[in-house]
Amino acid sequence: MSAVVAIGDEPKSEENGKSSSDNAAFRFDGVWKPKGAMLGGVLLPPPALKAITLTIDKDKYEVAVEGEEHSDVGTFTLDPTTTPKRMTIKSTAGPNKGKTFFAIYEIKNADAMRVCYDLSGTDFPKEFKAPKGSKMYLVGYRRQVPDAGSGQINSATKSEAP
Repeated sequence: MSAVVAIGDEPKSEENGKSSSDNAAFRFDGVWKPKGAMLGGVLLPPPALKAITLTIDKDKYEVAVEGEEHSDVGTFTLDPTTTPKRMTIKSTAGPNKGKTFFAIYEIKNADAMRVCYDLSGTDFPKEFKAPKGSKMYLVGYRRQVPDAGSGQINSATKSEAP
């Protein structure tokens, strides 16, 4: 299963190429794990969620899926001037190389965000839904933080809802 994801620290707006004040306080950079996800009306099971890791560094992303040989790597731009906010994702390496995906995103709190992707690559989703039979992929992400005692990465929040 190939996942698609993107968001970065100090994102650039498609319109002006500068950091948006709306997202400036939110730190996208880091390691993220999905807490819940739905693809075309079907919930992803916990083992599939656990296998996915999103790493963000400024305007670049990498999605690694345990058991897959190659990660999906690429860049993205954000447009925080729309409602909902939009994201354009361009894969540069891995299973989605050369593809462009459109998504909407919402910052839930300092360690949580949700993203809805149109995996058909045709248009931005209109709402945060992934109806049955669609190519919509809805994901709730939680930031991972190193555990001070072990160096292991743990979820930054205790909430179970995506």
